[in-house]
Amino acid sequence: MTYDITLNLTNKQESYAFNSVARQTNGAAWVKCKNAIILATVVVDETEVVEDDFLPLTVQYIEKSYAAGKIPGGFFKRESKPSDFETLTSRIIDRSLRPLFPKGFGYPTQISIIVLSADAEVDLQVLALNAASAALYTSDINISTSISAVRVAKVDDKIILNPTMSELSDSTLDLYLSGTKDDILMIEMCALGSDEILPSPIIDPLLDPTLISQTLSIHKSNALPEDELIEIIKIAQQELFNANTLYIKELQRFCHDAKPLELTSHVVNEEIVLYLVQHHLDEIKAAIAQMAKSERSTALRKLRKKIMPQQPEWSELSLKHAIEKVKHDLVRSMILKDNIRADKRALNEIRPISISTNLLPSAHSSCLFTRGQTQALVTLTLGGPKDAQMYENLTDDKTQNESFMVHYNFPGFAVGEASPIGAPRRRELGHGNLAKRALECIVNLNGETIRLVSEVLESNGSSSMATVCGGYMALRAANIDTSDMVAGIAMGMVSDGDKYAILSDIMGLEDHDGDLDFKVTGSKDGITAMQMDIKLGGISLNLLREALYQAKEGRSHILNIMEEAVNNIEFNDGVLPVNHVFHIDPGTIGSIIGQAGKTIREIIEKFEVAIDIDKKSGKVKLSGTDTDKIDKAKEHIRSIASSAKQNQVEFKIGDIVNGKVKKIVDFGAFIEISDGVDGLLHISKLSDEKVNKVSDVLSEGDEIKVQILEFKGNKIGLGLLK
Repeated sequence: MTYDITLNLTNKQESYAFNSVARQTNGAAWVKCKNAIILATVVVDETEVVEDDFLPLTVQYIEKSYAAGKIPGGFFKRESKPSDFETLTSRIIDRSLRPLFPKGFGYPTQISIIVLSADAEVDLQVLALNAASAALYTSDINISTSISAVRVAKVDDKIILNPTMSELSDSTLDLYLSGTKDDILMIEMCALGSDEILPSPIIDPLLDPTLISQTLSIHKSNALPEDELIEIIKIAQQELFNANTLYIKELQRFCHDAKPLELTSHVVNEEIVLYLVQHHLDEIKAAIAQMAKSERSTALRKLRKKIMPQQPEWSELSLKHAIEKVKHDLVRSMILKDNIRADKRALNEIRPISISTNLLPSAHSSCLFTRGQTQALVTLTLGGPKDAQMYENLTDDKTQNESFMVHYNFPGFAVGEASPIGAPRRRELGHGNLAKRALECIVNLNGETIRLVSEVLESNGSSSMATVCGGYMALRAANIDTSDMVAGIAMGMVSDGDKYAILSDIMGLEDHDGDLDFKVTGSKDGITAMQMDIKLGGISLNLLREALYQAKEGRSHILNIMEEAVNNIEFNDGVLPVNHVFHIDPGTIGSIIGQAGKTIREIIEKFEVAIDIDKKSGKVKLSGTDTDKIDKAKEHIRSIASSAKQNQVEFKIGDIVNGKVKKIVDFGAFIEISDGVDGLLHISKLSDEKVNKVSDVLSEGDEIKVQILEFKGNKIGLGLLK
């Protein structure tokens, strides 16, 4: 492949080829960065036009297994349904490119981005958007705006633009922005948790003195203060300006002549608008007062049916558009002129909140979080390492495990729609991923697997933020250790160009008729995750700063309510698994396990617990549903460890002791040298000459004299004395 142009960007280089492949498309770009190669194509169906005010755009990001030298796993050896990463990447690209299309563009459009060759160090999400933008910018669709993406990492307090994947894995920040030369269009951000190693003596009399200086790993959320985030976005915005300036300069000569595609006219009939204002304004206001989407839609539909017989010369579609415009203008006018919202709230006022925890007696924990007409039932299930979700990214060498999962479900009944419940869609995956990124950095996992499931029971504005709040409460209702308290809030904005108003805790109506959709999660001190889609075509940093601080104020209000609810939690005792971690001397672990695991099996059966032991550190984790039995199991294990430790101290290498043959095996005999202390007399130590069968020399019950030859961990090696 011969590349037409190579562009030098911050910390990376991208090469582009046009008109070489996929030549029957409206636009195509073959893009290379290191060993990663992506093909992006744009195809428009000119034979069909959608009449309604809607852009029928479909974006598909697809990773081919051969791109990383792999054959797909499973029974069918070909790519099947998209992975969550592919779906989320498709969504990011869609949200970035959709604002570029001119109003009235109603032709079904397909943008495909296919990963043909992968590189473990290349950010495929950034490269995919740049490739898709290049294909669209150079296509024969009349789009003259270039957009690009930039990711920002923070490693050891140093800001890195366009980091490698290795650098991102060490980062405490993942910030993804897309935008034009002048405007930011989309922001995705999350803080990444980290483990800070602090000296912490573990006070346990059973530990060796050499183990007392162990260290403790403390999980930190790394929530980012608002001012620091603004400064980082400012750096990223400059990178977007530089990159898009370069793209426009270098790619212009590859642009095709624009096709004369006719745009659908959606001019609202002003005569109908005037009629509605004069005769039906109160009815439209009453419909706006119906906060639920289904109720409002029903009221407006009834109004259309009432007016149509009186005005038969109007089309119902024209009347629908006119009613929509009057509603749109009313909502915005109330906010900008009267500083009041459709539900009579002040601009920064949060809707009433109620929180109920552990209302499901058989679930490990649960929370019903209600804010106005938005309600999420979040449940938590606690499992072990084997319950983690296995997954494998394209460039992974081996399968990975996802130990913290957030699954978000949005059934049709949540908005009064009669629709079947099916597989999660892109929106559901996206909202679940946002909630996961908001909470993951504050959860201290200690070998557990956590699954949070959010069932949205009612929705009128930002059920994803209700999921974050309910998710945090479910964590606390399961007695999960967290490094911070986190809540989420959805923000909006209305602007007429000269005047603007920032809205806290927006409802669905304000999301639909507003200019900004802005979700932010975090603690009282900083932000853990953020998602922003800008409909205006851009937002100033000063306005963004104001919105972030208004969000912080609203978040603090929600956190105060959540903090009060935390104090009233009653755990689901008898159902919720209880975990207890303590340490023993690693040299005594063999005594805990016993011969062929006999001792540990007896402990598990007697106390009804699960036991996980780290043989290197001596960390013991007990899990069960009965706190009393866990405490007794702990004391029993410590008693065994203490006895084993004393017995180890009792003997030293070279000691000659009397023993009794306890059990004969093929490779030797186990000799009891003290109460509860056994040693192994290997077959090779029975005689100077070769012994074929241990039973030729010893019998069970024989009393013999042996010498201590070695200590290997908790095992004692013996030699036979004649």
